[in-house]
Amino acid sequence: MRVAIAGAGNVGRSIAAELTENDHEVLLIDKDPHAIKSESLPAVEWLLADACELASLEEAGIDTCDVAIAATGDDKVNLVVSLLCKTEFGVPRTVARVNHPKNEWMFNEVWGVDVAVSTPRLMCALVEEAVTVGDLVRLMTFHEGETSLVEMTLPADSPCVGVRIGDLRWPGDVVLVAVIRDGHARPPDNDGTLEARDELLFVSAQDTEHALAEMLAPRDPSMAIAKKTAPRVLT
Repeated sequence: MRVAIAGAGNVGRSIAAELTENDHEVLLIDKDPHAIKSESLPAVEWLLADACELASLEEAGIDTCDVAIAATGDDKVNLVVSLLCKTEFGVPRTVARVNHPKNEWMFNEVWGVDVAVSTPRLMCALVEEAVTVGDLVRLMTFHEGETSLVEMTLPADSPCVGVRIGDLRWPGDVVLVAVIRDGHARPPDNDGTLEARDELLFVSAQDTEHALAEMLAPRDPSMAIAKKTAPRVLT
């Protein structure tokens, strides 16, 4: 896979290092001569250029890239780079770094962003995931902001505890992708059951998250009793 990264700062170089270790072809672009440190990553292709300029992106061969990552410390630059890569060069996948949470609402398909990565939001989600039980935590958002990876640590009083996974009917198009138990991740086994303190990872549409949370950990005690008696199962 060929990946172009705009921004050769600490973040951009770290991403490049990880990708090259996984045998991907990486191009780092930066307009600051001091950011070009080719000796630090000899396996990476470097380009001294302004990634906000069409001519620079054309010189970089952006149209041959599978992924473009806008990883600068400037949100305006990241939006412009994403928009140009998507609309002018048809890059299949764009990922943009969000530096300031107040700007996060702009990082969507209108600006050519497929995946927005907000460091403050991600850190907050990881903290919540580490300390909360029975709350649905959004870890990250996927393409066009409509689908997310969400997590819940299953509380002991969940109506889903002890229920066969294959018998559970998740709301909407929710997909259970992994069960983390005793520190080990495993794919969901339809013949297995859920246990208290299981960490469940789902891919869910954002408008379905509330229904999923209510199914796993009902806030209404009477609803919890009803669901304990008759869990949602396939018929």
